[in-house]
Amino acid sequence: MSCISRRELLAGGAGMLATFSAGGLVAHQAHAASHTLKMSRLDHSILPGTITKDMMSFSPDGSPPVLRFRQGEKATISVANTLNEASVVHWHGFRIANAMDGVPYLTQYPIEPGQTFRYEFAPPDAGTFWYHPHCNTLEQMARGMTGVMVVEEPEDPGFNQDLPLNIRDFRLGGDGQFISLFKARSAARGGTLGTVSTVNWQVDPDFELEAGSLVRLRLAVTDVTRVGKYEIDGGEAEVIAIDSNPLPSPVPARDIELSPGQRADIALRMPDEDGSAVNLVLKKKFDQKVLARFVAKGTSLRRDLRELKPLPPNPVPQPDLNNAEVIEFVFGWSPEGDAPQASICGTLGYTFWSINRKAWPGDLPGPLDPLATLKLGKTYILRLRNETPNAHPIHLHGVSFTLLRSNKRKLAPLVTDTALLLSQETMDVALVADNPGDWAFHCHVIEHQKTGLAGFLRIAG
Repeated sequence: MSCISRRELLAGGAGMLATFSAGGLVAHQAHAASHTLKMSRLDHSILPGTITKDMMSFSPDGSPPVLRFRQGEKATISVANTLNEASVVHWHGFRIANAMDGVPYLTQYPIEPGQTFRYEFAPPDAGTFWYHPHCNTLEQMARGMTGVMVVEEPEDPGFNQDLPLNIRDFRLGGDGQFISLFKARSAARGGTLGTVSTVNWQVDPDFELEAGSLVRLRLAVTDVTRVGKYEIDGGEAEVIAIDSNPLPSPVPARDIELSPGQRADIALRMPDEDGSAVNLVLKKKFDQKVLARFVAKGTSLRRDLRELKPLPPNPVPQPDLNNAEVIEFVFGWSPEGDAPQASICGTLGYTFWSINRKAWPGDLPGPLDPLATLKLGKTYILRLRNETPNAHPIHLHGVSFTLLRSNKRKLAPLVTDTALLLSQETMDVALVADNPGDWAFHCHVIEHQKTGLAGFLRIAG
């Protein structure tokens, strides 16, 4: 276990200042209109007593920074590529202009080594998001290139502290070095799991927080594979948002199922007693594991969860279900199994998966045909049918959608950008095609994406 510094506690995020008062840690937000990221290789300690070589980050000195924005305010991000290979950056969950979405060839040319690309956008939605490369995606993400983004509401909900949690595995051996990033046999099934679980690039960290305070935990599952259930054990905690969108009413922070790409915002009331701990628990199939601890420090602030203001809904357009067109998508095996085409953004060398019997050929200049063309402003119901024995978190860029129904379970009408499609499940989701452009549509188990389970939807006037 490790105790983190003030800087680490606030996630090392750009635009954050911290001071100590007699009552404990007080966070002051210094909002910046711009950020700079540097795609870098580095050596860094993950397992105690070892240095992991050839990691990748958006910082030359450590884990990717937390990027903070304000809802609706323009921001710029300059991304410098100091790697020895091409890359791009995708802003997962952001409903922004297509040219800023960060998908090679579909929305921009890859950022070559030595080049800098400037992204500009104004996030329309508040909540917890994340960013990652969309070129040589498996290797770059597996080596560390996943970071958390926070878009703050115009009005402060009333938390004492805000703690982003970047939850992900690394595939490391006992010596702390990378082992094979994937296995073909696993890629053709549920995906290759990591061996070392981390939160903010730390194994089993302790986060010291003011006793009796209200803390906003921002869970972001940036892993390339793992689907799991999470729980807050030992404290009073409620889930207040999923995938950046507020819930109609809070629910207990138990059995929160999150797949790669998904997020959960949790309101935690810290215990009153100095030294008391609350655990973030990952529930696995046959056991469970404590990922991190939140330790109460100092004299209790004696806050109450009922003091928090409800999060306002994001301005996502409401679908017109009475005039919706249904489009079906089948997620299954690749019908032919041909090797994908070589591209600047890499290939795993296999094709296992497909959408509508068509496997994604790779990140190529094109021209490529969309899986479907949607008319700008029209409502659609996407019927997602999984005919495989494996789960697939399905992510759509640029547009949010509402869960409607499933043939296997009752669904809450959540607004999201990533839906976990269970084995043999058929799920209906509804959206308004309000954002023009070519939008990537894929499984967020990255091995599945890189071996065929990807495509794009076109929204046009």
